[in-house]
Amino acid sequence: MTSSPLFQIEHLNAGYGESIVLSDVSLDVQQGEIVSLLGPNGAGKTTTMMAITGLLSAYGGTIRLDGHPITDKPAHKRVDLGVALSPEGRQVFPELNVEENLLLGSFASKARASRPRNLTRIYDLFPRLAERKKQLAGLMSGGEQQMLAIGRALMSEPRLLLLDEPSLGLSPLITELVYDTIPVIAAEGISILLVEQNTEAALAVSNRAYVLSHGRIVAAGKAEDLRDSAVLRDAFFGGALSGAAQ
Repeated sequence: MTSSPLFQIEHLNAGYGESIVLSDVSLDVQQGEIVSLLGPNGAGKTTTMMAITGLLSAYGGTIRLDGHPITDKPAHKRVDLGVALSPEGRQVFPELNVEENLLLGSFASKARASRPRNLTRIYDLFPRLAERKKQLAGLMSGGEQQMLAIGRALMSEPRLLLLDEPSLGLSPLITELVYDTIPVIAAEGISILLVEQNTEAALAVSNRAYVLSHGRIVAAGKAEDLRDSAVLRDAFFGGALSGAAQ
């Protein structure tokens, strides 16, 4: 790990219209590190992801990649700089086949020349996608679509990979298959910010974690220290469950 984080959020405020969802959120991710952002529905996790990608403007605070502010960069510029999202709900194109979906992830300027090499890399990571590369994405299982969504994000050659609820709707067995690839990706030097409600799966692969409740960070630390944390339990089962906004 390096002493300076690859990615950093400082005092981020964001929301929708006059509704403030995130208040004074700060977090960081080192190069090659897996960091989880945990919290119940409505905690502000997806809002955080949207602000990082540029799909939602920040009201205040700073977002940095490799020490450089990207807060005011449009979404497509952030992709070029190395930020990629595997979104909640997967959002694959059902009428396109697997390989066509993957190629849609390679329109970042730095990734275009590397499409053949990156396709091979994705197929090595997810052999099931290689077996089904000509199959329509809409005919795939939820687990296969999740692999496809992650593969599509990796096609842009990201430095920071954002994974938004990768276990959503998946069986425990398929969740395990998907999660087995996360440390492999991080071993390539890619930083990963993982948003999850499945705390057990997320903490098992993470180096560190943050707990988000009511749009604020209420705890942070090593993954193993947070696993049995009272703050984490309270965020999911205590008063934090009521009145929060997504």
